[in-house]
Amino acid sequence: MAKPFLETDGPKHVAIIMDGNGRWATQRGRPRLFGHHAGARRVREIVEACPEYGVKYLTIFAFSTENWKRTQVEVAGLMSLFRRYIMKEMQAFVKENVRVRFIGDRPRLDKKLRGLMDEAEEMTSHCTGTNLTIALNYGGRDEVARAVQRLAQDVADGKLCPSDVHEETLPKYLDTCVLPDPDLVIRTSGEARISNFLLWQSAYAEYEFVDTLWPDFSSDEFGKLVGQYGKRDRRFGAVTA
Repeated sequence: MAKPFLETDGPKHVAIIMDGNGRWATQRGRPRLFGHHAGARRVREIVEACPEYGVKYLTIFAFSTENWKRTQVEVAGLMSLFRRYIMKEMQAFVKENVRVRFIGDRPRLDKKLRGLMDEAEEMTSHCTGTNLTIALNYGGRDEVARAVQRLAQDVADGKLCPSDVHEETLPKYLDTCVLPDPDLVIRTSGEARISNFLLWQSAYAEYEFVDTLWPDFSSDEFGKLVGQYGKRDRRFGAVTA
């Protein structure tokens, strides 16, 4: 008999691939950016729901290293949305005790956006509630490549011996070095792929692929998925006695 969901059974770190904004807008005869704005508003609801379900860490996939291939109009609109979102939401996140971090390759982002990201991290650095991590210009392979470059430089500088490089070494060089690995990864919109998201970190994460488009993904559905996680038998390669 499956045990009932308890807060202690739930995932402490949930990562979300927020997919379906463009299709949501197209279904309504609106431009894709309309869907991205609707999706941005949905983030707040999910962040606010995290304490209720015992989720301490929430990581969201906002813009991938591959998203630069989209039209110039859409990319420019997304960058403008990110700047406005940070300026609009940061005071609220401070008030709600939400700590904000960003992961991804920052140099390609414009100077103003990078400055706002730095300011948001600094403004919320004292917050002790939900940890919100926003993946912006992020790709899992790119992250691992950058981590290996830093690791190799430490070896070249004599700070690290090659024989000391093992499975626990690389995570210290990843963008997520201060975060626990995700317990649960959710992808919305009906697509069943991970799209280069948290490749190293999600090796033993549980996955949920749901048909709901991101702007329609409610806190109730989020809570249902968190509850289902609590009923799973996670063995990490071992066998239950």
